[in-house]
Amino acid sequence: MASSAGLALCGQALVVRGGSRFLATTTASSDDDSIFIYDCSTAEKKPQENKGEDGQPVEKGSDTILASTFSTSGSYFALTDDSKRLILFRTKPWQCLSVRSVVRRCTALTFTASEEKVLVADKSGDVYSFSVLEPHGGGTLELGHLSMLLDVAVSPDDRFVLTADRDEKIRVSWAAAPHSIEAFCLGHAEFVSRIFVVPSHPELLLSSSGDGTLRLWEYRSGRELHCCHVGGPQEPEGTQSPKRFAASRIAYCCQENYIALSSDCAPVVHIFQLDAPGRQLVHRQQLSFDRRVWDVAFEERRGLWVLQACQEAPLVLCSLVGGQWQAVPDSDVVKRVSSHLRGNWAPLEGAAGADGGFGSLYKATFDNMSTYLRKKEARLQQQLEKRRRRDPQPGPNGQAKRAKPGEAAFSA
Repeated sequence: MASSAGLALCGQALVVRGGSRFLATTTASSDDDSIFIYDCSTAEKKPQENKGEDGQPVEKGSDTILASTFSTSGSYFALTDDSKRLILFRTKPWQCLSVRSVVRRCTALTFTASEEKVLVADKSGDVYSFSVLEPHGGGTLELGHLSMLLDVAVSPDDRFVLTADRDEKIRVSWAAAPHSIEAFCLGHAEFVSRIFVVPSHPELLLSSSGDGTLRLWEYRSGRELHCCHVGGPQEPEGTQSPKRFAASRIAYCCQENYIALSSDCAPVVHIFQLDAPGRQLVHRQQLSFDRRVWDVAFEERRGLWVLQACQEAPLVLCSLVGGQWQAVPDSDVVKRVSSHLRGNWAPLEGAAGADGGFGSLYKATFDNMSTYLRKKEARLQQQLEKRRRRDPQPGPNGQAKRAKPGEAAFSA
């Protein structure tokens, strides 16, 4: 599954990625206009990566960044790319610490709360852990699914590892003994695209899915607390969209418990608010944009950042005014960061051209019974027609009507 452009925020550090590059800068209102740009195509490659077990050349990766994340404090940043590498950075100042190989292409990654490890989930359903303190150490297999993993998260106390897969499951495992499963969160009807443990309420979990829902869980018991159906763009609130919908990002703001949900390949962002005492989600607003939304992220001090497919205005900053989120006009910070993005627009546009959505994850369904019944009905009609031709219907006097010479027998 290819990756589209993405946005990450931690404190005042902002990262925008697209293709094989990422650009890091700060949202601080200062004269510091420095940026850090890294291109995965320049990262070291091991010679044996170009050959398979039989010694024959294998398909090379495109160096496209598949997933990236900050550590909790923002001191570290990690990414995985299409060339099966895990690259670790220190952010203060920015410096590449290590480039390590992973077994398979990865779909998601996260740091533990202690920032001692980074957990990497891959397409085969496995989760590996890599040391942050020993940045050149190899990976350790922690747990596995029988299905492709789409996201991984950890509880704020590092006691539990949560994994979401293509087969509608969310698994809650003990970090110290990953083979010991605490619970399953079951209820989604399609693949689980994103999971997020609520920092201010660490017993709660948010999840989104290809079934078009955002759900709230008490994950240790596997109990579903609330389910919200999310409609597509240009639909009235409260209606369910016939189009397939999957969230590409769940962003959370600890101030007033706001949740932003960006939809896959759609120009809308849904704003929810967590009612923690009532154990429910409240839909507050639907923000519409002129172009496709690539990603969203909250900055606790400024508001909601939106990355969209528009070279003239790639970033939009929204703030809460009178209970409604709206764009901040003429923001100096937005202008400064957007100018950096316009100067590096080609990788972002290229990442958008390669469809990084979840459309390929929907399972094909076949209605074999309907086809069988149609064919069976056709055979019965053919048999009935043959029988009628062979045994003509009796005439008015009870005698079978005989066909005249040169005239075929038929039934009315």
